[in-house]
Amino acid sequence: MVFTFLTKRGGILAPIASLLGLIMNGIYEFFHLFGIQNIALSIIIFTFITKSLMIPLTMKQQRFTKVSSRMNPELQKIQAKYKGKKDEESLRKQQAETQAVYQKYGASPTSGCLPLLITLPIMFALYAVINNIPAYVTQVKALYEAIAIEIASIPGFESVLVELTEGLRVNVTELSNTNQIIDVLAKFGVEQWSALETQLPQLADILNQNVPNIIKVNNFLGLNITNAPGWGFPNILIPLLAMSLQFVQGKQMAALNKDSNKDNPSALNSMNVVMPIMSGFFCITLPIGVGIYWIATSVFTIIQQFFINRYMDKIDVDELIEKSVEKNSKKLSKTTTSSTMSLQELAKKQTKSINSPVVEKERDSENNNNTNNMNTSNDKSEPRNPNSISEIANLLKNRNSEKGDK
Repeated sequence: MVFTFLTKRGGILAPIASLLGLIMNGIYEFFHLFGIQNIALSIIIFTFITKSLMIPLTMKQQRFTKVSSRMNPELQKIQAKYKGKKDEESLRKQQAETQAVYQKYGASPTSGCLPLLITLPIMFALYAVINNIPAYVTQVKALYEAIAIEIASIPGFESVLVELTEGLRVNVTELSNTNQIIDVLAKFGVEQWSALETQLPQLADILNQNVPNIIKVNNFLGLNITNAPGWGFPNILIPLLAMSLQFVQGKQMAALNKDSNKDNPSALNSMNVVMPIMSGFFCITLPIGVGIYWIATSVFTIIQQFFINRYMDKIDVDELIEKSVEKNSKKLSKTTTSSTMSLQELAKKQTKSINSPVVEKERDSENNNNTNNMNTSNDKSEPRNPNSISEIANLLKNRNSEKGDK
């Protein structure tokens, strides 16, 4: 299935967002078969599926954290040893000693950040999908599209939409097609729909047909997921719950990383306090659907981290390091063998290309010598018909020399 409508966004992450959008669309259509039409439920299941797909990366990150508990003290000693030394020789020695430590533990400088570099684009793409559901869920888009087509046929509709979206986080500078109108309508709550019917009464029929279904699919426990929670009750419960679960999640991570961060525990503790508070404030200003996604993510992560912590507690660090070293050695051996084979093949080709003209040159030299010997022995004999270019050349040479003697 190829998406062509313009409500899709994501920039360089658009391909990832499109793939995740297919998953979201499939989940919604699956529940639709059973008469369940709810975006919030689809977001929750969608979050669990995408987080499950990233479990291997999470496990890799946790193993590296476990190994780091032994490796970091040695790395810190090297940093302290060369602290303040900026000359080229010192930097080269520091780099060599650091690399030796990583090899000792079978790790690499990118082992810790690689899973994060992979998961971050996925997380941003997830947000792009959740924040713009009609662009990726075809049945939801159809509800908005019917209204958008009618609106586009009314002269001067732009000024009405600009007025209704005042204070909402939506771009109304471009409304040249139905897809851009859908972007605006997707942010509407009950209040905006009522105002739209009042200001454009000619839309009454189409609004009565589709708005109840739109409100139904956007409903979550009586809350409209397209609205920002604000400070009112019960909407405020969404950011509060998201913030509380972030605290629990931070405590779990602190328990897992206590060995690797024992030299600087205050930094980790402050981050575990500041980050949940910041996410709570962000959640107040963003649509409730994003808050539901954060809550679902935290719930899944807490459950996942509980089992990961129990699993990692049973793993012996020395055994994990031994496996890492063995795996790294095999990788290096494979890389070295491949490089050696490549060099041998290249050398063979180069040798072949060099030897070929030498062999040909030797053959030509032998032919010339044989021809010269034959010409010398037959100088006084009867003339014969030359059979090669070299023989013709020698024959002409001999004749010229005879004329010169005369």
